Amino acid sequence: MFQDNCRHFRGDIPCRFHKERGWVCKDCSAYDPIKEKILIIKLGRMGDVLRTTPLLRKLKETYPRAEIWWITEYPELLPKTVDVQLLFNLEGILQIQATKFDIVYNLDKYKPSCALANQVKAKMKKGFYLGGSKTAPYPGAEYKFSTGVDDNLSKMNKKSYQEEMFEICGFQFAGEEYVMDRRADISRDVFVYPEIKERIIGLNSGCGPQWKIRLWKAENWVMLASLLRKKGYIPLLLGGEQEHELNKEISRKSGALYFGHFPFYDFVELVDKCVLVVSAVTLAMHVAIGLKKKTVVLNNVFNKEEHELYGRGKILEPERPCKCFFQSKCTNSDYFCMDFLKPKKVLKEVLGELGG
Repeated sequence: MFQDNCRHFRGDIPCRFHKERGWVCKDCSAYDPIKEKILIIKLGRMGDVLRTTPLLRKLKETYPRAEIWWITEYPELLPKTVDVQLLFNLEGILQIQATKFDIVYNLDKYKPSCALANQVKAKMKKGFYLGGSKTAPYPGAEYKFSTGVDDNLSKMNKKSYQEEMFEICGFQFAGEEYVMDRRADISRDVFVYPEIKERIIGLNSGCGPQWKIRLWKAENWVMLASLLRKKGYIPLLLGGEQEHELNKEISRKSGALYFGHFPFYDFVELVDKCVLVVSAVTLAMHVAIGLKKKTVVLNNVFNKEEHELYGRGKILEPERPCKCFFQSKCTNSDYFCMDFLKPKKVLKEVLGELGG
């Protein structure tokens, strides 16, 4: 007799305890019965996936016997506490359509996510669904829905993203941290400077392609890196493929370290070598928060209240207003607002966070 309600039972192949130890279901010491099946729909962006992971802590506390499923465009970011990690493709969608869940949390207002929420068989649904051809909120998600369609409300919002997500799901946010796996098998000698770790400051120069008005100009990064070096710190440039040439230029002009761009978990390892990270609102910021690093965030497009730094950082904004709230272009065409966030101000906040 098979225990098909066991967390380890696969159905298509033997479970690992049978393969490794020869145990069978009838008297298996690893039997772990599932009480609830919970589905999270959170497709992207990468940073949003990471900052949704605090919800896992609450779900594990509230439903300790639950099997948690998560469908996303970035399953490689999900921690091992997610039992079933699915890519948002035909195979993943088919599995979800054929499964009955106790609860589904759709935390995306993206229409394909909402359409999938409509199709899921579940006793309880939270978040957003497709009402006709438009996104609509399930009970509990009305506030997040309203701030998403009304800029005036969004600008007045005082809740962090995590508070909003917990509220949608019927919980109260209590400072739950990100959940990120560490890949101990990743080691690069070029990253290892244990004797100077407390002096390495990560500088993430990019911001992603959608809102390039967030970019701080190369000369600002050069100046900040140079100032940090004068103070005895070691600036380390971070970024992806699209920042490669920019980071080479900054490194050449300032003497900052730059090792190149890497796959995600190598990038995590690199960020972990830093005592503090300076970044726009982008993936590097979320990785730093997940690693419990001090962060100095350069913000202009978003409501700063939505960013939860867990008391380990500071959010800086330009001295002149940026008329580009959640927009790809600013309406104040006579100046570029990020020019009014000076390297010396950023340096001051970095030193303040480090007690210098």
